[in-house]
Amino acid sequence: MTKLIWMSDPHFAQDGTVLGHDPRVRIQAAIDHINEHHADAQICIISGDLVNRGTKSDYVGVQGKLQQLKVPYFPLVGNHDNRALFREVLPLPDTCMTDFIQFKVATSEGVIICLDTLKVGSDAGEFCRTRMQWLTETLRNLQDTPVFLFMHHPPMPVCLPMQDADNLEKGEAFLDRLSDFDCVKYLFIGHVHRPITGTVRGIPFATMRSVLYQAPAPRPAWTWDTFTPGLEAPNIGVIQLSGGSVNLQYEQFCQYQLGTDVSER
Repeated sequence: MTKLIWMSDPHFAQDGTVLGHDPRVRIQAAIDHINEHHADAQICIISGDLVNRGTKSDYVGVQGKLQQLKVPYFPLVGNHDNRALFREVLPLPDTCMTDFIQFKVATSEGVIICLDTLKVGSDAGEFCRTRMQWLTETLRNLQDTPVFLFMHHPPMPVCLPMQDADNLEKGEAFLDRLSDFDCVKYLFIGHVHRPITGTVRGIPFATMRSVLYQAPAPRPAWTWDTFTPGLEAPNIGVIQLSGGSVNLQYEQFCQYQLGTDVSER
């Protein structure tokens, strides 16, 4: 059995607040919770938007926080991230591509593949030919080894009208390629700041709440002009892999009281 911790979208800032939330308080609460309750996990995956503004000081700040984790961590890029600064400040495995933040990590229960869906200058994502060639070759070489994919942008609509406008471009072509490989067992997706589970092309998927703030439910309807974060507590994901099967538990690590972060400890 392999135990993973999943965090997403911390939107860290070294100073100030983000949409009324203190990103330093939130990520510290998540780290403290993981260290106290899940230090036995093998890996922590952070599925993009490590920082909110893409500045070096913010990357240095979030790296300082993440160094406190008792679990090895592997970060992905999201649309708020800067590849060059990301690579300069944050640790990446030896399997990482040269041009993109895309890599694989072996576990006793299969291989975790972390994808780079960043499209520079856009909130939407892309998956270019170079990244697709790397993924195709990696999946082909893994043959029957179970594969668990982490990515920032959803490659398909997830019934969130506002977020679905900024999904992975040409997502159907991406899913066509995944459908060629039975070894792909699960998709773990960030970006949308809401918990959703389902299947696409027969592949199970899950999205994750943000460590910082949550997008409101799609009803009542809202637009980006009327957007305010939902009054919902953040989660981490606790994932257990065993024999190609996946168990994901959404776990609250702090309370939410009208914009005030209250630790459970």
